[in-house]
Amino acid sequence: MDKKTGSCLCGDVQFVIMGDLRDSVACHCIQCRKTSGHFVSATAVSKDEFKITVDKGLKWYHSSNRARRGFCNNCGSSLFWDQEGRDQMGIMSGTIDGETGIKTSNHIYVAKKGDYYDLDDALPKHKTYPQK
Repeated sequence: MDKKTGSCLCGDVQFVIMGDLRDSVACHCIQCRKTSGHFVSATAVSKDEFKITVDKGLKWYHSSNRARRGFCNNCGSSLFWDQEGRDQMGIMSGTIDGETGIKTSNHIYVAKKGDYYDLDDALPKHKTYPQK
């Protein structure tokens, strides 16, 4: 895996990814829709293989009692999703610079999706979070 970089829109938050990215998951839950203005496409990497290199604008919002969301307080970019006790950092796929080498693997929380768009691809669609 080549090192990848990413940032918010204004550059006040920057990060480096040293590990393999998980394929992206499209989340249609209400929290993701509210934080992004649409649905979220997020990948993830081991926290050991992820480093925030510039945190000038980084703010964390505790969106539930188990998870927090990282965003830039200057430009408003939604960047990270960090669940307590989880060994991976969720990263909004569009914040990664250049080619990612990943694809969208499935849709989750489709029972909560907005009525203003259709899901007409052939990817798996889960009403909530799929149980393993």
